[in-house]
Amino acid sequence: MKVIPFFPYADLFKRDEAALSEVMLDVCRRGAYILQKECRDFDANLAKFMGVKHAFGVANGTDAIIIGLKAVGIGPGDEVILPSHTYIATAASVHLVGATPVLAECGADHMLDAADVERRITSRTKAIMPVQINGRTCDMDALQAVADKHGLMIVEDAAQGLGSRFKGRCAGTFGKFGTISFYPAKLLGCFGDGGAIVTNDDAVAAQIALLKDHGRNDEGRVVAWGYNSRLDNMQAAVLDYKLKFFEKDIARRRAVAARYQAGLGDLAELTLPPAPDADDRHFDVYQNYELEAERRDELRAYLDSRGVKTIIQWAGTPVHQFKELGFTVELPKTDKFFTRFVMLPMNVVITDEEVDYIVSAIRSFYGK
Repeated sequence: MKVIPFFPYADLFKRDEAALSEVMLDVCRRGAYILQKECRDFDANLAKFMGVKHAFGVANGTDAIIIGLKAVGIGPGDEVILPSHTYIATAASVHLVGATPVLAECGADHMLDAADVERRITSRTKAIMPVQINGRTCDMDALQAVADKHGLMIVEDAAQGLGSRFKGRCAGTFGKFGTISFYPAKLLGCFGDGGAIVTNDDAVAAQIALLKDHGRNDEGRVVAWGYNSRLDNMQAAVLDYKLKFFEKDIARRRAVAARYQAGLGDLAELTLPPAPDADDRHFDVYQNYELEAERRDELRAYLDSRGVKTIIQWAGTPVHQFKELGFTVELPKTDKFFTRFVMLPMNVVITDEEVDYIVSAIRSFYGK
């Protein structure tokens, strides 16, 4: 039986093994392991790609959010509004700087709902944190209007959004800072953990530079309390190499999404993500292909029997359902979405034939 994995991790290396091997061997031969030229080059190239003044590689995407929040002064007594439809790391980062995560609904596009955000603002609210999930950027006009009306800052978790744009502007560049994850299955993945923080604010950038490296300034003197959160130089070298071909990878993801749309768009039982170029305000890059499906669990079982592996994002648990963490908020829209969400294989090495096989299996399940 043909098996199509949800994400073929080994193929991240195999598809360009010779070139990647040389990149890594070069780092090892020079003993260039911590904060070497590759880190500086990648920071500069990432900033150029995103159109921002400053980019800082850090150890992982969670550290990126924590350091960003600390850099803009969010801490005890503050509230940050974010969607429950996100990974626990988003809310945990708010908690770990001493602030309170306030969870809100997602809209029909699976993104943070601006109207629900506004209903949750209190005198303690300091920031709104849109999460740019699945390779799509939120409606930042709507969120910025709410932020401006109430005097709040925007801070972005764009872990899944690198390369996506709203009205021509990259995810991660709308707020005081934005964060990216380079976890292997992300849009631009390394071979371990990695993350980045980007900003156009010089004062915020100065704080990030201190916080990410033990509070050391350019002279190496410790002038503040900081973290040990440096992007590993080997990973920086890999990422800098892969960034050269990132636009090609984005184009492939969009082609896969278009093929899913063509094959499944007529099924009333499914609600697909927006097709490429369906909305001229959005440029989606399809980190994931997350759709809603009738009889979702039966569909997943059927696909598994045909060798097609799917997942439900974040093990099917939105953040507000982690009652052990003290959440009591009721979010009925998000609850309903999580009974319908499923993600199909979406990556840069999946073939057209494999996509067609998945489409055929889904159509067969629904009797089409």
